[in-house]
Amino acid sequence: MRAWRSFPPEQRKLLLRFWKAASGFWRRRPSWTAWPLTVALIVIVLLQLGVQYELNLWNRNFFDALGRRNAHALWYQAALFVPLIAGSVTLAAASVWARMTAQRRWREYLTIHLILYWLAKGRYRRLDYAQQGRQNPEYRIAEDARLATDAPIDLAVGLLNSLLMAATFISVLWTVGGNITLSIFASDVVVPGYLVISVIVYSSFITATMVFIGRSLTLVIQSKNQAEAELRSSANVLRTTAEGTTILDSEAAARGELWRALRGALGRWRELCMQLVRTTLVLQTNTLLAPVVGLVLCAPKFLAGSMSLGELTQAAAAFVLVQGAFNWLVDNYQRLADWISSVDRVATLLLALDELCMREQFISATAPPPVEPAQIRTAVTSR
Repeated sequence: MRAWRSFPPEQRKLLLRFWKAASGFWRRRPSWTAWPLTVALIVIVLLQLGVQYELNLWNRNFFDALGRRNAHALWYQAALFVPLIAGSVTLAAASVWARMTAQRRWREYLTIHLILYWLAKGRYRRLDYAQQGRQNPEYRIAEDARLATDAPIDLAVGLLNSLLMAATFISVLWTVGGNITLSIFASDVVVPGYLVISVIVYSSFITATMVFIGRSLTLVIQSKNQAEAELRSSANVLRTTAEGTTILDSEAAARGELWRALRGALGRWRELCMQLVRTTLVLQTNTLLAPVVGLVLCAPKFLAGSMSLGELTQAAAAFVLVQGAFNWLVDNYQRLADWISSVDRVATLLLALDELCMREQFISATAPPPVEPAQIRTAVTSR
């Protein structure tokens, strides 16, 4: 709820308008395919989590056997690794099928809804009279509708997986890591679950850094998408001008507009490039740093003999998994910004069509009732 209130009122209005149209996928006729796909995705996430947990235990047992130089245990773990990998690969393939099928079905529903709403009563001819959302409706229907339905499936599946991953492997960190005793000002201080505290602090710092650096990414992506749409539109105008199907002052004016649109699109790409350079610095730093931080945090207990080699590798792997789950926002910040931008463009188109629809209703309500043929005959006879 707090995250929802953090959006500006205008942004919330656009998100609500998009959801009102897009949620029909689960509420109307095609819902008999939507719900089974949704359930399948959830089941696959749960099964993948189970396999990941077993792989984490395998990691511990394998390195413990290696540390004891136990050949029999090593061969047993090697044999156990085969079905675990087979299960993981099978579930990954099933996840791709379920996600892409759900995305395709959802896009089909939303695109058909947009096209029918756009074509109804010739609204596509009168869209220029709307106050906003009238620019490049074809691009919004074709491209923005695709992005607006692709990203939520991936983001939702990833978020669910991250939440379950964090809940599962925090218990591993708490159990395996245990407590640590620190000497502070000549006093021994016991820190319970120090690995859990460490991963929360580390993840919070990385997430806060990404949010600060990428705070304007949504606006930059939105400007880039608009510039790309204007470039396509300018090229189309030039083509129709050359074919003689559009009346303009001259073909030179259309050429000039095309070059201006190209410069605008390239400028927006340059802005996006600089934004992604900054966010990539955070992402790459976290990718390289997180495994090392986990090992360094576990090293004191391993050197003291209170943690085995297997427990060291298990805890370090769990640390990476938990911080990855906590840093879901960091990993998906660009995708989330791109999705919000596309949702805004689809929603503004819907609001523009809503505006035309309300005008139609107003005109229909205030127009005089149609004169029936019988009334005409009566009027003529009375004369």
